This record gives sequence, structure tokens and C-alpha cells, in this order.
Amino acid sequence: MRKLLFVAVLFTVAYFKSYAQIEKNTIKINPLSALLRTGSIFYEHKLSEKTSVQLGAAFTGVKLSDTKFSGIALTPEFRFYPKQNALSGLYTAAFLRYQDYRVKDEESSAKGSYSSFGGGVLIGRQWVYGSAFTLDIFFGPSFNSGKVKADDGSNEPEINKVFDGFSLRTGIALGFAF
Repeated sequence: MRKLLFVAVLFTVAYFKSYAQIEKNTIKINPLSALLRTGSIFYEHKLSEKTSVQLGAAFTGVKLSDTKFSGIALTPEFRFYPKQNALSGLYTAAFLRYQDYRVKDEESSAKGSYSSFGGGVLIGRQWVYGSAFTLDIFFGPSFNSGKVKADDGSNEPEINKVFDGFSLRTGIALGFAF
């Protein structure tokens, strides 16, 4: 009887251990965004064998010419993995992006805020290795449209239209699956 109980416990532990190794989430950072004085973090959750959702958050303090931007960007994303291997494989994605920045033009001393909304599509490839290390490479077109609002109501900061219009979203994200 003890042997049967031992085998049953061993089987149960092995079953749950193998089930626990099925990754349903990833958490990643984009190390290249640090070049732009920005920190990016992404959380992806598997919905089915072919789909997942991801939420990205970025915090920036970038300076372009005489204009300094500081604030956040949020990027929700829906991913489709055609080979039925969500979280690990080739994917296409649609995303939205909201940006909210404080703006300071150092040349004119004008201060204000900039907010924008946009979206786009991506193609990418994500690998989840046996150690649960994750590598995600992606690129695709995007479009953003924003508005500048001056703090004092009259002297709007001059912003470089880097954040408005069509652009290319690209990146490399490193992280872990769990």
C-alpha cells in the first residue's frame, strides 16, 4: 500500500510540475530604449494557442534639440501567432499608443504638455528558450497625432514633430516567461 501511495504522490508531483512549466506570461524590457533616455517594460499574457495581449509602458526624459520631454507612454497590443504557438514564434500585432509628456523649450523657456494618440501594426518573432529567457524582435509602421498645450495659455513650446505623423516602431525586448 505504501508503494502505491508513493507512486501516486510521485505521479501527482510530476504532473503538476510539468503543467507549471507551460508559460502563459512574459515580462520584458527594451534595452535599446535606454539610448533615448527611456525605460520600457512589457507584460504579455497568452489568451489561446494563437493569441496574446501585451501592455507596454515607457517612461522618458529625452531631450531633442532644445526641447525636453518627460512623461509616460502606454501601448496595448494584440498579437496573433499563426503557427499556434503563442508566446514563442512569428507573430503579427496591432497596437494603440497613448503618450503624455511634460514639455520644456529651453530656448524660449516655454513650458507645457504634449499628448498624443496613435497606433499601428507589427511583425515580429519571439523566442522562449528552455531557461524561460525571452527574446522578442519586432518592427512595423505606426501613426501618431498629438496636441501641445501651453502652461501659461499663450507661449506654446516649439516641439519637433518627431512624435507626430507616420514613423517606424522597432525594437528588441529581453525578458523571462513564466
